[in-house]
This record gives sequence, C-alpha cells and structure tokens, in this order.
Amino acid sequence: MDALTKPWRRLRHFVLPLRCLLCGAAGAGGIDLCADCAAELPRNRSCCMRCALPLATPAQQCGECLRRVPPWNAAWAPFRYGWPLDRLESRYKFGADLAAGRVLSTLWRREPCPIDLPQLLLTVPLHRSRLRQRGYNQALELARPLARSLDVPLRHDVLQRVRPTKAQTELDALGRRRNVRGAFALHAGAELPAHVAILDDVMTTGATVAECARVLKRAGVRRVDVWALARAPSPRG
Repeated sequence: MDALTKPWRRLRHFVLPLRCLLCGAAGAGGIDLCADCAAELPRNRSCCMRCALPLATPAQQCGECLRRVPPWNAAWAPFRYGWPLDRLESRYKFGADLAAGRVLSTLWRREPCPIDLPQLLLTVPLHRSRLRQRGYNQALELARPLARSLDVPLRHDVLQRVRPTKAQTELDALGRRRNVRGAFALHAGAELPAHVAILDDVMTTGATVAECARVLKRAGVRRVDVWALARAPSPRG
C-alpha cells in the first residue's frame, strides 16, 4: 500500500506544497507546519501520571488527584494546551478546519504512548444536535488514525450522549461537573473488555471524561484510561 500511495503523496505535495497553518512558511516533516512552529508546540512530558496535569516535576499523583481521586486509572495527554497548539485546536474544533485536524492527528501519532495500550478505544460522543451543527465529532476524527497506527480497536457507537449539554468552556469546575452529570450511557447490549480508554481532544477539569469513566466502571470495566490530545494547566498554576 505504501508503494502505491507514496507517488501520489509526492505529486500532491508538488502541486499543493505544504504550508504552515500558523505562519505561512513552508511545511516540514510531511505536515502543514513549519519546523519553527512545530518546535514551539508545548509537550506535556512533566505531568501527573494519574490525570496528566502539567507539573514542574513528574509525579504518580498530583495534589488534585490526592484530594479528589479520579474515577479513571491513568491518563495520556502528549501536549499541554497552550500556544500555538491551542490555535490549531480552536481552528479544527470550532472553525471546521480539517487541515488543522490532520496536523494535530499526525502530531499525536508521532508521540510515544507512556501507558499500557487498552483493549478498546472509545471517544467522547457528541449529542446528535451538536453533531448536526458541527458536522463531525472532533474526538472521533483524531482517534481514527491514532487507533490504526497503534492497532487498537475503536468504537464510536458504544458510548452515547443521551441529552444535550451546555458548552463546557462557559462553566467553572463545579458547573462542568453538574453539566455532564447523567449525560452519558452505554448502548444497550454493549460488551466491553476489561481495559478501555476514553479519548477526547482537550482535557480541562476532566469533568466530561470522569462522567464517561463512571459509566464504564459501573458497567464492569476494570481499568479505564483517559487519552487527550492536550491537557490544560491548572488555573492556579
């Protein structure tokens, strides 16, 4: 397959040269991002292993996790939510910029996964009304190439958002937890393995993935991990 697709990729790049989506310079590394902008992307290599919260020094559990134990077991977020990744993410999620989504997906695939791979990958679902409005589930589109690359099964029809919710960006931490309480359910008859990961694009307070994890744990899943492209720093940090 690579032998068949490589000539097409070379032709496409000749006709449509790669251009950095952030500064307009020539793209590098096979993506629409220049080397300088790519170097500025904030990696999340010093963080809490339980919730991926960025920290000055790595830790098994941060103070937040010690005070309020998350319902998931481990987390992986290869990037911190900050400049310039936040600009790409905003364009992808709210501006329907699928080119930005392809860049983000490729960047994620190039990061090593520091935790055990799950037996099944699920994505945080959108309510059907939000899906009609946006036209795509940003988490699912990030998950598809990542799951193929890691050879992890992906399902998008197991976890459902059973009621619409407000945009989490408009709410504080308590409001976010209340907003998603009871918003998710499993499809009737769904069979789940012992180890599942739930994927979202950005993790801020963790309220959404926490509610998803509770649903999975109540269904008998022994280990639930959280995967996110980027983790927001603590507002107190």
